Amino acid sequence: MTALPPHQLTLSADEARRIALRAQGFLGAPDRRAGTRGVLRSLGAVQLDTISVLARSHELIPYARLGAVGREAVERAYWSDDHAFEYWSHAACILPIEEWPHFAFRRRARRARGHRWHVLADAERSCAAVLDRLRADGPLTSTELGGAKNGGPWWDWSETKIAVEWLLDTGEVVCTRRRGWKRIYDLAERAVPDTLLHDDIDDAECMRRLVTQAGAAMGVATRADLADYHRLRGEQVSAVIADTGLVPVEVEGWGKPAWADPAALASEPRGRHRTTLLSPFDSLVWDRPRTERIFGFTHRLEAYTPKPKRIHGYFAMPLLAGGRLVGRVDPAREGKTLIARQVTLDGPKAVQPAADAISEAAGWVGCVEARVERVLPETLREPLVTAVKRGHDRR
Repeated sequence: MTALPPHQLTLSADEARRIALRAQGFLGAPDRRAGTRGVLRSLGAVQLDTISVLARSHELIPYARLGAVGREAVERAYWSDDHAFEYWSHAACILPIEEWPHFAFRRRARRARGHRWHVLADAERSCAAVLDRLRADGPLTSTELGGAKNGGPWWDWSETKIAVEWLLDTGEVVCTRRRGWKRIYDLAERAVPDTLLHDDIDDAECMRRLVTQAGAAMGVATRADLADYHRLRGEQVSAVIADTGLVPVEVEGWGKPAWADPAALASEPRGRHRTTLLSPFDSLVWDRPRTERIFGFTHRLEAYTPKPKRIHGYFAMPLLAGGRLVGRVDPAREGKTLIARQVTLDGPKAVQPAADAISEAAGWVGCVEARVERVLPETLREPLVTAVKRGHDRR
């Protein structure tokens, strides 16, 4: 693709795919100096999830773009210097602290609703007790505040847990750090920089900012894509799209209106394609309809599917190679061995990329060996086993 003049607003499906890859950090030289924080700023949101097989999803996001960055360095990049905060975007996400003002619309909506999932018996008393503790003792986990659960199932939250999560929803409390997998709560007035600690941006401006950011992070997107990125409504996107600076385009084969980031149209996407395994929660693939439209690749997380009904595996990770999704790998770990429990490949050309991705992932998580179990089609198992062994011998 060459730079598009104003009168040429039609993109081929291939051009749109490469624009999306570059916007998401998978095409061209990675900005290693900016590191994990640069990835976060570029994406605007990194989804969190409790599942940890190869690693937790928020660790996999910079790894997929930058290569084998140190996992401790990734955690420090997210959870130090009040650089980021955790809030509800596409789901529970790590967000750049600069985006705090632009989620004012969601904090207002939560306050107007009056509760999230649980209703406090005495909201005023419980919330005041949490705020008093945080003022007196500094940042604390829910356990340190008095306990997260009543002793029943995971959703049987204590009054303290309900209160602190409500305060997080409405902006009096913020999470800018985690310890292990536990949120550390702090007063927003203490953790959010003074220049950002305000909720005076109206809903329309919040939407405009988030839609603009989503457009830049995706490169080219439909209205549904733009809405899904930060979980807005379609009508909210429509109300502000004209003021975002995003350029209306037609993408061949998409069959619906789309918009592109003007910076994405300014030059042809060039450079090296990343070969890697993707978290199912990676923003390149977290929107299933968009993934099908751009890559012709249907994928779903099967972790919550009964085992007999799984097709590709518990945490099957899409395999990205040459700018396309060419297979899936369902990983597991046993001690210092990474196990590819099930590998599904599009064809023989995907064997070497799969072997490279498995070998790199094994080294990244500290495994000294990689083992391949089931492969579909079965005729590709021996070539993959051989390629993985050859990659291991080179390490």
